[in-house]
Amino acid sequence: MDAERLRSLFDLTGRVAVVTGGTRGIGRAIAEGFVAAGASVVVASRKPEACAETEAHLKAMGGSALGVPTHLGDLDSLDALVTRTTDTFGGIDVLVNNAANALALPLGSLTPEAFAKSQDVNVRGPVFLVQRALEHLTASPHASVINVVSAGAFMFSPYVSMYAAGKAAMVAYTRSMAAEFAPRGIRVNALAPGSVDTDMVRNNPPEFQEHMAQASLQKRIADPDEMVGPALFLASEAASFVTGQVLHADGGLVTR
Repeated sequence: MDAERLRSLFDLTGRVAVVTGGTRGIGRAIAEGFVAAGASVVVASRKPEACAETEAHLKAMGGSALGVPTHLGDLDSLDALVTRTTDTFGGIDVLVNNAANALALPLGSLTPEAFAKSQDVNVRGPVFLVQRALEHLTASPHASVINVVSAGAFMFSPYVSMYAAGKAAMVAYTRSMAAEFAPRGIRVNALAPGSVDTDMVRNNPPEFQEHMAQASLQKRIADPDEMVGPALFLASEAASFVTGQVLHADGGLVTR
């Protein structure tokens, strides 16, 4: 191993990456990181204006980018995302399932409508997006799927049980996908962030945010950019022999 070979392990030049929830927070940071690593990046988000702004931002960084308005709860929208990606860039090498619905209700007060909305975005959407992209991932010599889950999938998660359960389901799907897709040359892993400075976290009362900061061993909330390294590792040749794993980037939250 020499310096040039080491750098090449993290090089995404020539690869096409799709990042859902890619216009803000963790998803935007990952999109920026992948562009910096040489990938053509497609960001998906519900809001057309956010997609357009992020596409322009990534291009201003010197990258190839595309923003595609997409609702993870709408299966036809997933087809459109895959079609626009492949029509524009010719394939899909990396798929990052990052978009999520943080809808929260206490147990005992769940409604069928809220339950369905949570499941559609947090579980059904990511699973079917992988399925829609499977043909293109199979054709890639560097295929990697990253399911962004949550430390909450591994902990007691009162009041946010629908979100935590959806993320726990994606851990199970990650392992099953890794087993079933290994013969196709597709690696599938999960990234489990802890508390990160995103809109989802900022929507909590200040005292709850402080509790979240103090809960991990490092006693702080992460910057979204701190998720770029773990995501780049899982997407790149640096993780060529890594599949079916959950990478915790949580400051020691689950360990504690």
